[in-house]
Amino acid sequence: MTGGIRSDGGRLTGITTRAGGDVRGDAVVVAAGPWSGELTSRLAAPLPVRPRRGMVLVTSRMPHRIFHKVYDGDYVGAVGSDAAALQTSTVVESTAAGTVLIGSSRQQIGFDTRLQVPVLREIAAKATVLFPFLADMPVMRCYGGFRPFVPDHLPVIGPDHRLPGLWHATGHEGAGIGLSVATGELLRDLMLGHEPAIDPAPFSPARPSLAAHLEEVA
Repeated sequence: MTGGIRSDGGRLTGITTRAGGDVRGDAVVVAAGPWSGELTSRLAAPLPVRPRRGMVLVTSRMPHRIFHKVYDGDYVGAVGSDAAALQTSTVVESTAAGTVLIGSSRQQIGFDTRLQVPVLREIAAKATVLFPFLADMPVMRCYGGFRPFVPDHLPVIGPDHRLPGLWHATGHEGAGIGLSVATGELLRDLMLGHEPAIDPAPFSPARPSLAAHLEEVA
């Protein structure tokens, strides 16, 4: 996307793609996860959504010995932190195939996709404190990704108060999959003028807790 299409009255009525084509519609919804900050900037209605890097280790298959997802106490603090520096905590979960997923890390380093061995080493060391037997398990792969971080730690869902025609569904950090259905239902109700099942005010782009951050990216 290279920019937005506006009506004579200033309403957003579509986007222009990099291929040069125009895509028009009654509403434009930005649901681009960690890339939402960049896209909304191109529409001249920027959101303070930043990528928050995370990495995970995956062990080889083993008999099931972990039957629930397990977090350590550092996880809650890391999720709620605003720090850009590296933070690690333990999240361990078995899969149906018998592998074990070991996380997690949080770090604001832009869209740097390089896997960092020191970060993976720290994740592994913390996991073996909770489950010592994991020290004997080979790791068959690791991967990383980006979470859409918002400074006040709430997703942004609803119409943009600065640009009519623009809607948002982003900023869920690491909970986007779990909250996807509720987000879709809330956005549907707001678009159709129905009474939402939950109060949309805490997630509004115009909420007070986001105001100062909007000024920073404007």
